[in-house]
Amino acid sequence: MTFTIEEKDLTIKDHPVSDYIRTDRLPWIFCQGCLIGSEIQLLARAMKNLVEKGDIVRDDILVVSGIGCSGRGSGYFQTDSFHTTHGRSVPFAVGAKMANPKLKVIVFAGDGDLFAIGGNHIIHAARRNIDITVICINNSTYGMTGGQGGPTTPIGTATNSTPWGNFAEIPFNLVNLTAASGATYVARWTSLHTKEAIESMEKAIMHKGFSFIEFLTPCPTYFGKFTGQKTGLKMLKDLQEKAIVKMGSNPFEATIDYDTEIICGEFATPERPEYTASYEKLREHALKENGTKKKVIDTFKGTCEEVSGD
Repeated sequence: MTFTIEEKDLTIKDHPVSDYIRTDRLPWIFCQGCLIGSEIQLLARAMKNLVEKGDIVRDDILVVSGIGCSGRGSGYFQTDSFHTTHGRSVPFAVGAKMANPKLKVIVFAGDGDLFAIGGNHIIHAARRNIDITVICINNSTYGMTGGQGGPTTPIGTATNSTPWGNFAEIPFNLVNLTAASGATYVARWTSLHTKEAIESMEKAIMHKGFSFIEFLTPCPTYFGKFTGQKTGLKMLKDLQEKAIVKMGSNPFEATIDYDTEIICGEFATPERPEYTASYEKLREHALKENGTKKKVIDTFKGTCEEVSGD
């Protein structure tokens, strides 16, 4: 049997989401076997789908990132974006949402950036249930600085900073933590769950409240070097063997054990009022009661004078 293949002069601009990714910055800077670039593409596809369905306006999309390998993500999107300082992507995103509630604010950051130096910020953003989407690329290590242990490094794992193993620092279960903090949409996927991930990101972006998605992503260059998983393919195969999808399950039963099983999927979370909507109601009430913004400010001024005794 003979097959005829039509030749095409394809360029990088023929990428299916070239309208959402800065193709002039391709190829990715990421190491071979790292799938952060894949997650960027999946998010771009989710954006494109929502815009084409008329659910969101492209000019309302804002992508924010912090520092680290994943921190480079914001610079690849052909949308408004900010590359912020270490650990401060969430408070920057919160500020942008408060200033302009119509924005669809998406944080794209790593596990170390979000849950070590940025840990205080993310739990309070979840507690307030402010309408931003946080996409966490969890590779269980600090990749850009050489493979040190971090807040998600499994017990017993050797790293550059724990050469004899992480013997005492219990890793965060990010699904447990964000759900306990008050997030109203929580999901976990591996880099293999591409179709599920796109649908999940669409749901998260449209969800009225704090949304959190964890991506378990291989880092063969540093994490895999110490665990014996020296290629991205080996790490993906291990994830495939351990990952079990359970939709709608209890987030506090979302096991993550790289030796036995990893529960993935969308997790059951309660509905709560969204922060910016509640804030707007409070602002309208304060203005109605006081008449002008100046009188609102003077109310606080008077309270401060009473406390100080002046």
